[in-house]
Amino acid sequence: MARPVRFAILGFGLHAVRRLLPAFAKSEHVVLTGMWRRDQAAAVRNCYEHNIAHCFPTREALCASDEVDVVFVTSPDAMHRDDTLLALNHGKAVLCEKPLSMHAHEAEEMVAASDASGLLFGVAQNFRYNRSLEWMREQIATGRIGEPQLASAQFLYPANLAPRTWIADPALACGGPIADVGVHCIDSLRYVLGQDVVSVDTLAHTDDSGSRVETSASLQLAMTGGIAATVSVSARSPYRTFVEVTGSEGILSAESGLTVDRPVDVVLRRGREDVVTKTVDNGDGYTRMLDSFAEAYRGVGSFRATGSDGIHNMRALDAAYKSWRTGMRELL
Repeated sequence: MARPVRFAILGFGLHAVRRLLPAFAKSEHVVLTGMWRRDQAAAVRNCYEHNIAHCFPTREALCASDEVDVVFVTSPDAMHRDDTLLALNHGKAVLCEKPLSMHAHEAEEMVAASDASGLLFGVAQNFRYNRSLEWMREQIATGRIGEPQLASAQFLYPANLAPRTWIADPALACGGPIADVGVHCIDSLRYVLGQDVVSVDTLAHTDDSGSRVETSASLQLAMTGGIAATVSVSARSPYRTFVEVTGSEGILSAESGLTVDRPVDVVLRRGREDVVTKTVDNGDGYTRMLDSFAEAYRGVGSFRATGSDGIHNMRALDAAYKSWRTGMRELL
């Protein structure tokens, strides 16, 4: 068996502890060999608690290390561009968290740098490795619901109760829930439908807490293939995810379709009858994403969420925020 591909996390935080560490532990193809975070005292504790071999003192030391094959950028959004360019300049492949950047032009610069270097560059759109979305994509591609006409994705969560405070700081975050989880919804619809976003019309709100980013929003997306789609997000609601696609001959729906913590039922309906109910477990989605990137790094297979594909998601986010400001539908 080949040596595991060695990852280091640049920007280690709560997401790494909750999602990424368990994913690395389940994999036989990747290993977490190091990390860096801005709080060095916390970094030392993390490395000791989680048996991480290398606690790098600087971003530069991590990216220059011979003990690292892939840099996994999980820093705040505003740091993604510089962190990615730093890693690429040191000859490292990069897997970058979503949203890829603060604006599409930054994403384009990141992709241009990866193209020039010939290094692998991907976006951690982990839901592309969820079995619920895989099954929906297969049913749509084989015509089980006819021609897709309508689609919707919803992601609600109580961000105000979570310890990740930087997500509400516009100096560090691309935006509120539109950028944080709306990008997952947009990407999930693009993935299951095999279509792209053409234009966006946004209705968004802030609450009375003094938030400097939006706290809820509804996006109306015109997509290729003549599909009308809706994305609904909130950072002030009880947790819920939902994905549905309506076709000319049937409907696919998945309550908790983007959820990784419990089994998910994906239902195919025609008329008033449930034709098929497929129960899947998305719990291995993060591990499958890491393994896929490792295989692509070795030159075997391809990674589903390339950096160049991520540019389209960033253009959709740019259009969504511009639409909120102008009150007009915005083209990508």
